[in-house]
Amino acid sequence: MTQSLAPSVTARDSKGNKFISIVEQAYNKAKLSEDEAQRVNDTSGLSDLIAEFIAENRTTGKYKDEEVQSRYGYLSGYKKPKGIVEQTNILRALFPGIGFVNQDLLTQIEKGEVNLPENAEGWFAIPNWVKNPEIFGNTYGEALQVVLNKIKETRKGNFKNFREGELDEKHLRMSMRTGKFFHDLSMAQGQPDILIVPGQFGFTHRGRSVRRAREVFTENEFGLGAFAVGCMLLTHENRLNNYDDLYIDCAGDEFSPYADGDFSSAPLFVFFGGRVEFNTVFVGSARDHFGSASGLSPQ
Repeated sequence: MTQSLAPSVTARDSKGNKFISIVEQAYNKAKLSEDEAQRVNDTSGLSDLIAEFIAENRTTGKYKDEEVQSRYGYLSGYKKPKGIVEQTNILRALFPGIGFVNQDLLTQIEKGEVNLPENAEGWFAIPNWVKNPEIFGNTYGEALQVVLNKIKETRKGNFKNFREGELDEKHLRMSMRTGKFFHDLSMAQGQPDILIVPGQFGFTHRGRSVRRAREVFTENEFGLGAFAVGCMLLTHENRLNNYDDLYIDCAGDEFSPYADGDFSSAPLFVFFGGRVEFNTVFVGSARDHFGSASGLSPQ
């Protein structure tokens, strides 16, 4: 039921062997005496030093200057996603006529037979909008508009869309990477009305520009677009209720401010002036108040 992933590289694989051989060469080149070798071996922090080196060099340096320190997090009470059943019940109340998730996959998750990917906060229920044109319309922009309207309704009018009338295909599109991941997840889950998606609400990439976040996504990670994030906000009303909450970049979408083919911006959700606001921002803008939401393929 899940998408298969290539296994991670270990020290026994060719690339891992190369790393070990580099360490071996450096060790041999040092020509240590027995006492020096013992001193090196007994030095505390060696494992941490290697781990830090790997962490610093495992991702590309592209757009590395588009990261800032961030103190923002989940202030309004959100800790982790609600249970899938609770989320789907909320979605069915909000969008009458929508169906269910893949029950076999749900059972496997409830039994702990499916591993939650690293960096995922939990499992999110996200409507498979292409399966429900009678609810969400025929285009991605129409589907997003339905969700934005529902956010305004559930927030009792405390919502502002600064991109009203600009959700057509010349302005907004889902990224190819995100589109492929959602297609693959849908096929793997049997094309249900509601998909089960491991994900995180922005904390992992806080302080990074959208394009920096995209650059450091793991192999099984993809940006979540405004439709997915909007649905997650509908099922998790305690995620964005305070000015000091971490705001949400929607790295799975691409936006062209002038509808001229230059998709250099991305959508975002913020909380300002007592309301949720929807807008867009240049993908190279790094701000401590924002983090990109992302999904991951189940393992």
